[in-house]
Amino acid sequence: MDVLLVDGYNMIGAWPDLQRIKEKDYEAARHRLIDMLAEYKAYTGYRVIVIFDAYLQRGLEKKHHQAGIEVIFTKEKETADERIEKLAIALKNVKTRIFVATSDYAEQWSIFGQGALRISARELLREIQEIERNINQSVKKDHQKKLSNRLTLSEDVAQIFEKWRRKDH
Repeated sequence: MDVLLVDGYNMIGAWPDLQRIKEKDYEAARHRLIDMLAEYKAYTGYRVIVIFDAYLQRGLEKKHHQAGIEVIFTKEKETADERIEKLAIALKNVKTRIFVATSDYAEQWSIFGQGALRISARELLREIQEIERNINQSVKKDHQKKLSNRLTLSEDVAQIFEKWRRKDH
């Protein structure tokens, strides 16, 4: 199984669309990121966990699922980087490849030490954009295929069918 651990606020700070959204509403930026990651998960089949810093917040760690994505807010005095490192260790096994999406240089080196692979914020954004293009092209092809599968009828035959249709009602 492949697992993608995402440093949520790192992505929000690095992706231009999310930066614009967060200027008005941090929660909306988080939701948009999660929606994007849900499409990524659906397309790749990866298990996706997004971790948000709650370092300056009081209280316990909070976990929930949203759009099929595991969402974690770290506990008080725990950074997203620390939680990602713990998850990388906990999830590590022979059958699991762990990818960590972060552009934090110190975190990247720490992740390598745990045997995980890193994806920069820019690389993940490119992957998501490519997935969106592939999905759009697939939908467009399906739509065109459906249109081309329809029988074209001459005007005379179409009128005959229309008369039959109206007669039955």
